[in-house]
Amino acid sequence: MPDPAQEGAEGIQGTLDFVYRSESRRVLATLVRLLGDIDLAEEGLHDAFAAALERWPRDGVPANPRAWLVSAGRFGAIDKIRRRARFDALSAELADRIEAEASEEPDAPPEGLEDDRLRLVFTCCHPALQPDAQVALTLREVCGLTTEEIAAAFLVSPTTVAQRIVRAKAKIRQARIPYQVPSLRELPDRLDNVLHVVYLVFNEGYLAAQGDLLTRSDLSAEAIRLGNLLSDLLPEPEVLGLLALMLFQESRRGTRTTPEGDLVLLADQDRKLWDREMIRRGRELVDRAFASRRIGSYTLQAAIAALHAEAPTHEATNWAEIAGLYEILRRADPSPVVELNRAVALSMRDGPLVGLDLVDAILERGDLLDYQLAHSTRADFCRRLGRREEAEASYLRALDLVRSGPQRRFLERRLLELDPPDHRPAT
Repeated sequence: MPDPAQEGAEGIQGTLDFVYRSESRRVLATLVRLLGDIDLAEEGLHDAFAAALERWPRDGVPANPRAWLVSAGRFGAIDKIRRRARFDALSAELADRIEAEASEEPDAPPEGLEDDRLRLVFTCCHPALQPDAQVALTLREVCGLTTEEIAAAFLVSPTTVAQRIVRAKAKIRQARIPYQVPSLRELPDRLDNVLHVVYLVFNEGYLAAQGDLLTRSDLSAEAIRLGNLLSDLLPEPEVLGLLALMLFQESRRGTRTTPEGDLVLLADQDRKLWDREMIRRGRELVDRAFASRRIGSYTLQAAIAALHAEAPTHEATNWAEIAGLYEILRRADPSPVVELNRAVALSMRDGPLVGLDLVDAILERGDLLDYQLAHSTRADFCRRLGRREEAEASYLRALDLVRSGPQRRFLERRLLELDPPDHRPAT
């Protein structure tokens, strides 16, 4: 933290900026619990920092800035509610209740600050809210992203994001969704929902669905920050597994694109540039998750990512073990995307014809028909088998579906690289 005593007014401003970056989400989470309303808590947060800007230069920085801000935000909210109480009897009752709770231990620092953040995460990811609203509300309230930043990340308008957040807050009030961590009986289902939201945020950062960038480092960083928060507060095996998965994938970020922003395949990435500290920590988390013997989907995916991350070369990758893990994952958490990934692993172990048969079976039953990666994967199998016309058709279908600039340029290059018909090898 900057030393305000040495820098005068500039030091106080620097301290406030530092405290806002490091503490504002914690303060907000506690104010949500104390005030019972996200909008009121946001007002209290802003009022608390405004009060700090006025008082700290005069009175000095308090010993516990976070506790001071919580107290200032709470009493500022009480004052606002009192003013509204002239027109609303319910507001008067609310102010009385909050004030009574605040006066029980007026000098004590707020307890359970980290638990408050966990409460807020579960509230923002409540299954009563629409999935897109869960993501927007989590990024806004837990991570502190602005409406404009969220809109830019998902290529929608700020108005659309704002409407999602407003509707989510209204739903929380109307349905009286509690600000609390679920009971042990409810926790597994509710935790799955939270992890799914974090996974969605990370995936959009890892491989952006639309736009001119292949990745969005800001979204991946926020997802990893949420994963770290969850692992600190609720170190369940699947929480550790998801965090490990994200760290393994993030360790390769700097090698996944060229300086011009074009896609670089895993086989062509410079492994010397991968972040070995992230990989080491990911392995530690995977080992802890496996030691629990409660192994779920994210932990299995992390184990697969670990094999990729720890292989010294692409050729040395243990594709047999990866294929085996995908088979376990397919049985534990079946989905067409898992089957597609298993097909890729089997093609590396047994040849592209095996992979092609599996992908064709997925498409023939009507799954993944609008998923561009299914068609680009099929195209690659056909390319490796020398089936030029089939490869071209699949690449063109993938191009019809792709919305990402870097992925589009990659597919276009693949099309140009196909051997002409009179030079294709026999099958």
